[in-house]
Amino acid sequence: MLLLVVGGSFGLREFTQIRYDAQKIKKKLDPTLEARVNTKKQLAILQDEYEKLKDLDLDVWKNIRGPRPWEDSKEYQEEQLARLNKGT
Repeated sequence: MLLLVVGGSFGLREFTQIRYDAQKIKKKLDPTLEARVNTKKQLAILQDEYEKLKDLDLDVWKNIRGPRPWEDSKEYQEEQLARLNKGT
């Protein structure tokens, strides 16, 4: 009986270890996503994004309200475009 209890605990430990190893393999990240998550490589990504945004003129923009849930979004977008084109 004692042998069965002790042997069973070792057997269960091996089976659960296999389960956790399989989950770890499934959770491997895509290399491109892993580069974004990795903090060492993240500095380079932030610098690239800064270079992209540095040339943009962020002072000239217009606040455009999005459509309400009860409004037709296509119709509202066309109306906004017409107002913008009329204004410029």
